[in-house]
Amino acid sequence: MKTLLISGPGVTPYEVVIGRGLLSQAQTFLGPYIGAGRVVVVSDETVAALHGPALMAALGAADILADLVTVPPGEGSKSMPELSSLLDRMLGLGLDRRSTVVALGGGVVGDLAGLAAALFMRGIPVIQAPTTLLAQVDSSVGGKTAIDTAWGKNLIGTFHHPRRVLADLGVLETLPDRQMRAGAAEILKAAMLADDAFFDWLEANIAGVVARDPAALEHAIGRSVEIKAEIVAEDPTEKGRRALLNLGHTFAHALEAEAGFLDDSVLHGEAVALGCVLAFRLSERLGRVPAQAVRRVERLTALAGLPTEIEALGLFEPDALIARMAGDKKAEGGVPVLILADAIGHAEVVRDVAPAELRAVLQ
Repeated sequence: MKTLLISGPGVTPYEVVIGRGLLSQAQTFLGPYIGAGRVVVVSDETVAALHGPALMAALGAADILADLVTVPPGEGSKSMPELSSLLDRMLGLGLDRRSTVVALGGGVVGDLAGLAAALFMRGIPVIQAPTTLLAQVDSSVGGKTAIDTAWGKNLIGTFHHPRRVLADLGVLETLPDRQMRAGAAEILKAAMLADDAFFDWLEANIAGVVARDPAALEHAIGRSVEIKAEIVAEDPTEKGRRALLNLGHTFAHALEAEAGFLDDSVLHGEAVALGCVLAFRLSERLGRVPAQAVRRVERLTALAGLPTEIEALGLFEPDALIARMAGDKKAEGGVPVLILADAIGHAEVVRDVAPAELRAVLQ
């Protein structure tokens, strides 16, 4: 088991606990972080069927009064109607300012439940219990919560840091292989932007990570969370260096928005993986990185079973993607803000990239 501390200016310090069997030990790992009020466990219907009974039984054994509320699985639940419905159910259950939300699920549930907790009676605590690899290494850590709109991804949200994060490696045994590969994208991203030695390690070990090798998985998750923790501690609300964590995401969010949020035709991790490849190709085109670095990024992405070409995710018009990028929440005055690489393990924020340069890597 590994425990990592997340802190920073304006952030109440909290721990990310990485290990096996954490959800079934609620008295130890959750009890001290839950107040005297009621608890609502928010999950999607699929995860609730798999892991809800064990968590609810553990909470009950610890004499914690809890209710389970479910939403439909998939990105479509990160929506205003589902947020409104969840808040209404929380009110109907009699939750108050002493209550706690536990988000049991992947990034969709974590974002939706976290935002509901932030809004409910001007903010109640949330505990993140991520059940996907992507959520364990990225979305459950750092306090970002949001829902999607027809205008784009994650455009309505706030920062609401969790009281604790429980990354139970055992739940990954039930995760579909495609979701494991998608989660690996955020691990690759962490190495690409901040740790060339970790990138070297992944070149030799990514197959073990995706195959759920216990030692490889624990190291990869732990190092990814460490990288994010270091950056979040320096910049909790994304006023500076934290923006680097968006490597590949401007491209990814455009691809997801164009594909639509109502099915799983494009998973977030798949879009992020391709987005990172595109960011490195654009970096090469602008003379920032050598071709050798781009080829290494492409090879590692392919080794993880992730897409390296746009056609793998569908047919997209370059100009439509560029328009989506101009409406991304990181854009400034309709101009996309990109995270580009100087080398494997080092990136920076870049503005004013000409549309023609974007179009060249999107064709």
